[in-house]
Amino acid sequence: MQFSADELRDIFLKEGAGDIGFVEVGRKELSQELKDILRVYPETRTLVSVIKALNRESVQSQSVNIANEEFHRACDELSDICRKILRRLNSLGIRGIYTTYAFPSDLNRWPGKIWDISHKLIAIEAGLGHMGLNRLIIHPVYGNFLVLTTMLIDAEIDSYGQPLKNNPCIKCDLCIPVCPVGAISKDDKFDFMACFTHSYREALSGFQDWVEQMVSARTVGSYRSSFRDSETISIWQTLTFGYGYKCSYCMAVCPAGNNVKGKYIKQKDEYIKKTVTPLINKKEPVYVLAGSHAETVVKRNQNKEARYVRSPIRPTSVPNFLLGVRLAFNPEKAKGVRMAIRFVFTGKEEVTATVIIDGGKVDILEGIFGKTDLIVYADSESWIRFLNKEISLLRTILSRKIKTRGNPLLLKKFQDCLLIF
Repeated sequence: MQFSADELRDIFLKEGAGDIGFVEVGRKELSQELKDILRVYPETRTLVSVIKALNRESVQSQSVNIANEEFHRACDELSDICRKILRRLNSLGIRGIYTTYAFPSDLNRWPGKIWDISHKLIAIEAGLGHMGLNRLIIHPVYGNFLVLTTMLIDAEIDSYGQPLKNNPCIKCDLCIPVCPVGAISKDDKFDFMACFTHSYREALSGFQDWVEQMVSARTVGSYRSSFRDSETISIWQTLTFGYGYKCSYCMAVCPAGNNVKGKYIKQKDEYIKKTVTPLINKKEPVYVLAGSHAETVVKRNQNKEARYVRSPIRPTSVPNFLLGVRLAFNPEKAKGVRMAIRFVFTGKEEVTATVIIDGGKVDILEGIFGKTDLIVYADSESWIRFLNKEISLLRTILSRKIKTRGNPLLLKKFQDCLLIF
């Protein structure tokens, strides 16, 4: 039995959704998501992208706590709306679930894909917007001032959405200079590690770092050398009132969407003066990894203070390690480096991969690929323990758990090109 998309849309909007769109579960663009979709709800026939608009002025405030409060309340409201809609759908004979906006996540899969559904992909396929330069979904009306989630239902719909022909992003580039860690660039590259290290400082691995620093500190003084009183109290606030982002400036300054675009186009200089400049000039600590591009960016702004932290990623498996290589590759340190390393993992995880570094870029290929400068043979569990500094490289070599063919010094050069080891 098929249900009317127009009738279902009316139900969603009457219950308070800002906008919605439908995507059939069999769409080829969702192929990489299908396994997780069916894991979460095996009866899925249709995915519904649901958004709720944010109060723009709250997000644009220099007080990040005000923006975070808006995020929390909007996400709670979005969940409540979805629960009400499900009850309405149940009365029509439609069953399903709604997924979380972000947290709680499936942290048993950490540090891999902890989210169940990639909401941004579903929103794009449903025709609700496109990804902006700031990596946020931009809606034609609301711009990027929104939160979104996905519902999975067991019903088929008589018509489905399609991606928008045009991207609502207006190419203003305002998100580039306002990003305190330089994660956004004109060439459409995005520095995941820089954004993750700073903005998520009090969540996930940043929280893990706090716990480990606390339990390993021999004295109060040694703990305070890593965490200021204000940072400790900030973590208390996160534990008490909910996790807060350290930065949402790329969202705050975005003038795309009909609700704000007109104001920006008519008064560009005034918009930049009131919305962008105060965030650039805001005095604040910014969390970075030593030797990273983010560190360079922070040092260029006299209003920002670089706070050095430990790597936020600790691999737990070979796939995690290879993903970490891609995410934590450091072009700053890879300039002039040209090499290919083949990794042959045995034991618990049997994986062969070739890592190529050339021209400040990294490529990871499955299996054997071309000529290599170094081959690393490693027991997979020993390799992960070595990466996490649980055992020394010398010990693993002496025990024959890690063996190399070629110049072993290249392994050190490889590590220097990354920010996670």
